[in-house]
Amino acid sequence: MAEGYVNVTIDSRQISVQKGTTILNACRAAGVNVPTLCHLDDVSTNASCGICVVEVKGAKRLLRSCTYSVWPDMEVYTNTERVRKARKTNLELLLANHPLDCLNCDRNQNCELQSLAYELGVRQTRFPRTKTAEIPLDISSPALIRDPNKCILCGRCVAVCAEVQTVHAIDFTGRGLSSKVTTFLDKGLGNVACTNCGQCALVCPTGAIIEKSDVEAVWKDIANPDLITIVQTAPAIRVGIGEAMGMDYGALVTGQMVAGLRRLGFSKVFDTQFAADLTIIEEGHEFIKRLSTGGTLPMITSCSPGWIKFIEHFYPEQLDHLSTCKSPQQMFGAVAKTFYAEKLNIDPRKLRVVSIMPCTAKKYEAGRSEMDGAFKYWKEKLDLCDEERFADVDYALTTRELARMFKEVGINFAQLPEEPFDNPLGTSTGAAVIFGATGGVMEAALRTVYEVLTGTSLEQVDFKDVRGMEGIKEAEVTINGTPVKVAVAHTLSNARKVLEEIKNGKSPYAFIEVMTCPGGCLGGGGQPIPTTWEIRKKRAESIYQEDINLGIRKSHENPEIKALYDEFLGQPLGLKSHHLLHTRYTPRGII
Repeated sequence: MAEGYVNVTIDSRQISVQKGTTILNACRAAGVNVPTLCHLDDVSTNASCGICVVEVKGAKRLLRSCTYSVWPDMEVYTNTERVRKARKTNLELLLANHPLDCLNCDRNQNCELQSLAYELGVRQTRFPRTKTAEIPLDISSPALIRDPNKCILCGRCVAVCAEVQTVHAIDFTGRGLSSKVTTFLDKGLGNVACTNCGQCALVCPTGAIIEKSDVEAVWKDIANPDLITIVQTAPAIRVGIGEAMGMDYGALVTGQMVAGLRRLGFSKVFDTQFAADLTIIEEGHEFIKRLSTGGTLPMITSCSPGWIKFIEHFYPEQLDHLSTCKSPQQMFGAVAKTFYAEKLNIDPRKLRVVSIMPCTAKKYEAGRSEMDGAFKYWKEKLDLCDEERFADVDYALTTRELARMFKEVGINFAQLPEEPFDNPLGTSTGAAVIFGATGGVMEAALRTVYEVLTGTSLEQVDFKDVRGMEGIKEAEVTINGTPVKVAVAHTLSNARKVLEEIKNGKSPYAFIEVMTCPGGCLGGGGQPIPTTWEIRKKRAESIYQEDINLGIRKSHENPEIKALYDEFLGQPLGLKSHHLLHTRYTPRGII
């Protein structure tokens, strides 16, 4: 046996595992699936649910396998009568206080509590309900809804908010029957330093936290003959929606997605990647300007709305480091309701822009008061008053919401033909699609910044040093003989580390990319459930394959972007770009 390993026997099968391995992971290594409910790999192990109990020879009681480590010659039994009874009893206790409104729940057929009840053979509960009063829903957030009545106190949401995002927007309060997960002083998610990232919804095993749905409003607008309803799709959707429709993890379904959206009734199907290329032109030139004129460095990307709200709350003194560029979602909305509306002679008040996003925070972003560039553009031309204000983006739907729409109309997604995006706002490059993965914005920017500054063509456009799932990645690029250090961070805990370096005057970087969610947008809070590290990696592989498939791989070579500047914007960082494509930020404080 190798040094540092121990022999254990699991259900009569002997295996060798590393010292310190939990019983749960040892069982997995042996091919035995021990059920869990509160456990979250690499994040949460509070052993609150008691579903993962196993019997160990010599132990007086059953052990919770997620917290106990193996010891030499341990004998574990995972399916004895005692174990099965204990698991069922613990699950019945959880179900006793659960609403059991499965048919009306957003998580119906994708609920871990529901699945476990079926798998463990629990068909009724013997225990009386101990919580009689129904707790009001928390609907204060523009992005998320909390239903405390469906909460099983597993602690996953608390752990991911605290450990992965370091936001601490929610926590346990009370004791015994009064225990609950809530916000500071029960103020609600919309009134505390929540970033709307939705990672809590992504890891919740029940329907206790879900996205705030705009599906019915979108259906209503699609059906309204007086409106023109167009849709844009984020890069990460094409590697996520297939999963939600029963296909393989990371399935690349760009053409089928476009076809499906047309069948839903959208007037035009455009691509947020068009606006991602536009973002690179503006952000790249902004970086060049700061680099050459002594502007505030490091400059930090501003595409991720959860990250923006995080820095507004926790590091408002560093807001000058943010790029002033709007996100691709918001740039698209502003361009659609100005350039596109003028081009087709459409009254912008009759144009509805719907976004399909992997991110719940995009709902919040779409409603920000700053995001009304198109209204300001048209205000004098159409003699509009402030009460007639309209947003650049009307609705942001998650991948999960789009899947519900597809299923509602009975679309057989796997059999859809591949169809192209509409033009002119549907043409994009490989640089735009990699926005969906952590490091993608940085890589896309470097492809353009290098060529603009040097005047030479890149022989190798792949900047692989900024790819991968490490929390913080760094690279050095030599431009015109000058080394430029850049960094990429994903999750807000890693963003905090980068900001602390800047705060302490120790940051060596000129340019930093930050994404809120693990793995970047492909791991967003609105993506299909489950989203694990293995699944994130498969989605990333498809993202980079699409980059190659698109042929043109540099944002500044997008012909429709060139036409947009020639016909409408004029030049990067110009006056019209400033009003439509750039924004400001708001110091908020922690509460």
